[in-house]
Amino acid sequence: MNATTTTLYRNRHERGHTRIDWLESFHTFSFGDYYEPRFMNFSDLRVINDDRVKPGGGFSTHGHRDMEIVTVVLKGELEHKDNLGNGSMIRPGEIQRMTAGTGVLHSEFNPSATEEVHLLQIWITPESKGLQPGYEQKAFSLSQSGQFQPIASRHPSPESVLIHQDAAIYLAKLDRDQEAGFDLDAKRSYWLHVATGAVEIADQILESGDALGFSNHGDPLRVTGLEPDSQVLLFELRPHQPLV
Repeated sequence: MNATTTTLYRNRHERGHTRIDWLESFHTFSFGDYYEPRFMNFSDLRVINDDRVKPGGGFSTHGHRDMEIVTVVLKGELEHKDNLGNGSMIRPGEIQRMTAGTGVLHSEFNPSATEEVHLLQIWITPESKGLQPGYEQKAFSLSQSGQFQPIASRHPSPESVLIHQDAAIYLAKLDRDQEAGFDLDAKRSYWLHVATGAVEIADQILESGDALGFSNHGDPLRVTGLEPDSQVLLFELRPHQPLV
């Protein structure tokens, strides 16, 4: 990072933590009973929950409003049902987007009798309230290409879903010593979350669950994999404004 960069480091060991009989969840930002005023949000990125659901466990039917909810499964399978009539199975290499808008009810379960499911649930505040609820699910390439590929944005593609906000989510899958680059816009803010494995950025080692937020940074980003199958999410966002 250059001298003018504003950087925020999120240590994986300092995240919020919820453990119940069927779920272990780590919260990057304040969520539920976990409150950390330094980490309420980062720009329009409001929630990253790193969830592991035991076999047969799951979230029973519950409601959401006025949020873009993105789910990325890292291991196993997650079964989704909602009151919009959607029912699907989400697997690694797929992304799901649900626009809660005026209100939606859904449930998520691990259908396996033997294997846990590991997923990231991401909330992004929408550009306006009262949107019509919607649902979308797409597959994307999991090749270790050494590139950040878009998986969600305001301008979707065959391998990315729509989100109703001036934001984008990119994913890079890296092998050991493989590098991915990304040209940053100095007028935007970015949040980088290590989903699996470990990477190095500007001589800083980040492991699964670690994250960096940064702004005012126009130099290219360079991320190097330190372990096989290291997956990194990069969020491109409007300039960061902390919630008050």
